[in-house]
Amino acid sequence: MRFLFFTDTHIRGTTPRNRTDVYYNTLKNKFEEVRRIIEEEDIDYVLHGGDWFDRPDISPAIVREFSIIIKSFGRPIYTVAGNHDIYGQNPETVGRTMLGILDGIGLIKLLGYDERILLQKDGIRVQLAGQSYNYNLDGEDYRKYYVLKKEKNVDYAINIVHGMLLEKPFFEGIRYTLIDEISDTEADITLVGHYHSGFGIKRLGQKYFINPGSLMRITNAISEINRKPKVVIIDLNEKGITARELELKSALPGNEVLDRTMLESSQDRNMKLHLFYQGITAAGKFAKIDLNNIIEEIASNNVLNPQVKDEAIRRIAIAREKLSSGSEDDE
Repeated sequence: MRFLFFTDTHIRGTTPRNRTDVYYNTLKNKFEEVRRIIEEEDIDYVLHGGDWFDRPDISPAIVREFSIIIKSFGRPIYTVAGNHDIYGQNPETVGRTMLGILDGIGLIKLLGYDERILLQKDGIRVQLAGQSYNYNLDGEDYRKYYVLKKEKNVDYAINIVHGMLLEKPFFEGIRYTLIDEISDTEADITLVGHYHSGFGIKRLGQKYFINPGSLMRITNAISEINRKPKVVIIDLNEKGITARELELKSALPGNEVLDRTMLESSQDRNMKLHLFYQGITAAGKFAKIDLNNIIEEIASNNVLNPQVKDEAIRRIAIAREKLSSGSEDDE
């Protein structure tokens, strides 16, 4: 049984400020290459780690163009929703998004929380589960999303999670989960998106943790210049697991499509924001004016009643949906 995994495609019609090419055309070329790889590698199932779209209300014309390519994959597609696919980091809004439409018409299969799919081929039985992004995924209850229990009647278990799973600690102020913290999961393979730089294929004992990085380079990081977008091919048979990365041939060198000046400027701004965050944290003061920050503050507040937190998140999501104009921006 053979799988292709890719993640964080961030479909959009406009070009981010840090790119010098025509983003839309580049992304279409990459989707076409993924389609060719599916055929050449004789893939059985396609898996996606979330953030199909750069925003939940992307233009229908753009969705139509990419839906045609996705349909041409000709394989079952299983996925989770990323934070960019939903409103206000609230997974309950997915039914009113473009990703929800693709799921509703059967073009893709969106894996639900606690849902288990059984895939079978050539005597191999695979348990497939997925965890869409939610505001508390990398919070205190992270284990219920990352740690999977394997059913007794299957040969392999795969868990797809759109969360900030990392090899080592990250910047203060950004919630994350470390691979070592979930090493007791019974999933044979844990596939993750969200962290655009990725960490490749990591193996702990007989377990695999995989993030090839985002298909498109839109993160404001200098390291993106040297990173090559990839997909992962996974083989499961009676002998075990084989996983390998494939670099996309259509992906041009970073210095040909990324604006280094813009990346350096953004990196400097991000560092200043990080230092500012450290300063106000040390002083015990929090000035939250951005909706994302408000959501993070609410989600991480252990004093609030859980029902109050959930209601606050729900109302913010509704407000964001109502305020949305459907236009695309660079944020």
